[in-house]
Amino acid sequence: MGAKVPLSVVVITKNEEKNIADCLGSVQWADEAIVVDDFSQDRTVEIAKRFTDKIFERRMDVEGIHRNWAYQKARNEWVLSLDADESVTPELGEEIKKLLETGTPFSGFAIPLRNYIGGHWVRYGGWYPAGKLRLFKRDKFKYEEVGVHPRAHLDGKWSCLKSDIIHKGYPDFGHFLQSLNWQTQQEGKKWVDDKRNMSFGFACQKAIGRFFKTFVLKKGYKDGFVGFMVAIFAGLYQIMSYARYWELKKSLGAKQQVELGKNCLSLQSSKTREARDDFQIK
Repeated sequence: MGAKVPLSVVVITKNEEKNIADCLGSVQWADEAIVVDDFSQDRTVEIAKRFTDKIFERRMDVEGIHRNWAYQKARNEWVLSLDADESVTPELGEEIKKLLETGTPFSGFAIPLRNYIGGHWVRYGGWYPAGKLRLFKRDKFKYEEVGVHPRAHLDGKWSCLKSDIIHKGYPDFGHFLQSLNWQTQQEGKKWVDDKRNMSFGFACQKAIGRFFKTFVLKKGYKDGFVGFMVAIFAGLYQIMSYARYWELKKSLGAKQQVELGKNCLSLQSSKTREARDDFQIK
């Protein structure tokens, strides 16, 4: 094996014993691999130790904050950000090596994600190439510090690479639904925190629009039944996010009513004491 490339690969993990070996094994040509683990209960950390001794434990609180914290552990100028269910193709490895050897005027690069549901590569519906900013200069990049779908902020110009990251995040539709459940919970909370005024009618409109855009405009129908399910889930994301938002709003409203009732009782009690004290003085 030749000299390793001065690149810090940062991987976020949580109970990823089935994936972490493929992930870290695909980037052994990089001279630093960092794993930030969210207190996994399986063999994730044990397996990761075969590839790197730079393993940190940190509770995932807010996704953007968590990722930014992880990137600051890197010693190299350039960082490649991966999730544990992702791996780098040999072609992408060669592309990154040449890029870092020759230099570049860009501060970051979007990389195509080859997403799989089970054994099916989802090519349509907006899922490919769907490049994400994953290779960047550490001091030029930061995620928005929110809990779901944080936006990437890059100080400088960016470009695109040609080769893929393989993402096998959904072994089946059940795992897809589990992910959807967590994401919509976070999205609903974000809407409440942002004080958005959402309505059921608007959520239905968005759901229908997302299905049509995914299945028809972005040709999800070419992926057959899998493409149909991807479009259904795209619409369901909007409805489920609204359901979470609605539940949180009702819960907050009930708490506010209880607090208002307590305040009224306290005020009434205070006025009663004042009246009694006034009577005694007279």
